[in-house]
Amino acid sequence: MSLDKTDVNKIAHLARLDIAAPDIDVYASNLSSILDLVAQMNSVDTDAVTPMAHPTDAVQRLREDKVTAVDQREKFQAIAPQVDAGLYLVPKVIE
Repeated sequence: MSLDKTDVNKIAHLARLDIAAPDIDVYASNLSSILDLVAQMNSVDTDAVTPMAHPTDAVQRLREDKVTAVDQREKFQAIAPQVDAGLYLVPKVIE
């Protein structure tokens, strides 16, 4: 697909871009190349290809879900300024 200057100006207006007049030909050439590549990719027959989430069909290694940390609540609350019934008390900051 070949774009001309009016197409580039229309695209630039829709995208709210300011393109300098000498650069319009370069943009037209680059955008035409991109659209040609998209057309080439669309022409490939992918009917026999099954969709997949990852090209190498990789899976994540998952660790066993078990508790490894020890409960240190008493240790941490012992050094807190104010604690009540296992909760940290903090000053009100929203009025």
